[in-house]
Amino acid sequence: MRTAPIQQPGTQRTERHAPPNRPARTAPLAGLGQVPWAEIQDSTGSAAAIPLLLNSVAWGNPGTAQAALDDLRKRICQYGFVVEQATAATVPFLWELAQLPQVTCRAQIIQLLRNIADARQWESTAAVYPKLLNHRENPVVWERKARQAVRARRSALRHLLAEEDAEIAQATTELARTLGE
Repeated sequence: MRTAPIQQPGTQRTERHAPPNRPARTAPLAGLGQVPWAEIQDSTGSAAAIPLLLNSVAWGNPGTAQAALDDLRKRICQYGFVVEQATAATVPFLWELAQLPQVTCRAQIIQLLRNIADARQWESTAAVYPKLLNHRENPVVWERKARQAVRARRSALRHLLAEEDAEIAQATTELARTLGE
């Protein structure tokens, strides 16, 4: 005699569907695993630590979030104007964090986005030393991709400009100005 298989609790995945007329929501920073962080470089070498830093910004208390953002800033936009290979890959996550109400350092994230959008250190250096463009790892390309990544998500500006927090609204106004919006 055959018996029906017994389902073990917790082994079946339950699907949750969004109610009609509502888009399905994804968890914050869901795409972090899709970026080959260990294969790209930040100012310290491997960018493998960036996902941990982004998660600390997203979920940490104010002190933890600010410390993680400060470390992230040094890794992807050193001195406020020197971008790295990992910068462009990090920018979409910064935009996402800037829009999450639970993130405690949103204004500083927006300021970092403005710094990245304004970065022209490598282009300026290449104008004087064109041999820089002949290097296998071309930082001018990193800089351009980083600026493009900031511009690609600028549709979020309208939402951020409507924020009641004066510091966020001011940082967003400065970013919009930098982007020519």
